[in-house]
Amino acid sequence: MKTPILLTMLLLTLVGCGGDSDMASPGQQQATQKTYQWKMVTTWPKNFPGLGMAAENFAVLVERMSGGRLTVKVYGAGQLVPAMEVFDAVSQGAAEMGHGASYYWKGKSPSSALFTTIPFGLNAQEMNGWLQYGGGMALWRELYEPFNLLPLAAGNTGVQMAGWFNREINSLEDLKGLKMRIPGLGGEVISRMGVEAVNIPGGELYTSMQTGVIDATEWVGPYNDLAFGFHQVAKYYYYPGWHEPGPTLELMVNKQAFASLPDDLQAIVEGAARAINQDMLDDYTARNNGALKELVETHGVEVRPLPDEVLAELNRVTDQVLEGIASRDPQFKRVYESQQAFKAGVMNYHKISEEAYYRARELK
Repeated sequence: MKTPILLTMLLLTLVGCGGDSDMASPGQQQATQKTYQWKMVTTWPKNFPGLGMAAENFAVLVERMSGGRLTVKVYGAGQLVPAMEVFDAVSQGAAEMGHGASYYWKGKSPSSALFTTIPFGLNAQEMNGWLQYGGGMALWRELYEPFNLLPLAAGNTGVQMAGWFNREINSLEDLKGLKMRIPGLGGEVISRMGVEAVNIPGGELYTSMQTGVIDATEWVGPYNDLAFGFHQVAKYYYYPGWHEPGPTLELMVNKQAFASLPDDLQAIVEGAARAINQDMLDDYTARNNGALKELVETHGVEVRPLPDEVLAELNRVTDQVLEGIASRDPQFKRVYESQQAFKAGVMNYHKISEEAYYRARELK
């Protein structure tokens, strides 16, 4: 596997060069030569395109930048522990690291969902800004502290698609009675609109759509959806992904394992995560449109927008759901209010920057 050149250059900048080994004390030299072999468990199948490759690329970068002093062996879902046991495995020290998405752990704390994505929330660029410079990372680390974990942002798909449907959605009435695979807060929101929201593992979605167990499913976007073959079992492909506008993936690190590393290796771990976080977004940005063109031009998929009245109602119900959770959970409220304040500010600027530029780009 080739490490992206830009990632390596970024890590060289982040980590810097080591000092003169001749000037180090014998104890320091011994510490410098010590090697560490870590295990990383993930919620994705081994080498899964896009989502799963962040973990693989991270491991390559860390080994190269550390000169082999820190190596990370990546295990796909089920190889060492089941996908939904990754959090506990890293928390308890059975593995030093894990890769997944924090909203999988909302059973541990409802607040965890806010660090992946929420309906009508921050996009990828905005999530990165909130986490790194808007106080989000401090709140995330506070949340994971009791679980003996250090979280790091490590991947983003960008705005996803609303999903695949075997029924046309022209009005709110068309949602009623629909059975859809959509987990998390998005599922809670849409269930209040007459949809039966179910959570089915990704590997079972194709068959579930094919056999009519479900009428609709969301997954990610064109890049991954084409690989899953959803165009073979569903006719309509709706947008935008109101439920996952900027889903951040995570690396979670066992705190004792992280503390055992010397400062330079800690910097490599954090720097590699930061680089991978951007690299995945770049990957999806580069590949999604090509996959979308193939879905439309080769496979005849009908790509449609959700009606404005449906999006407006989803937005309204989202506020009800999130504010309801905040009223019951003080920790959720703190994180939610921080995120909402950041969103209000960044939206104000984006109206005259990002949004204005998109409109201007179309004027000819």
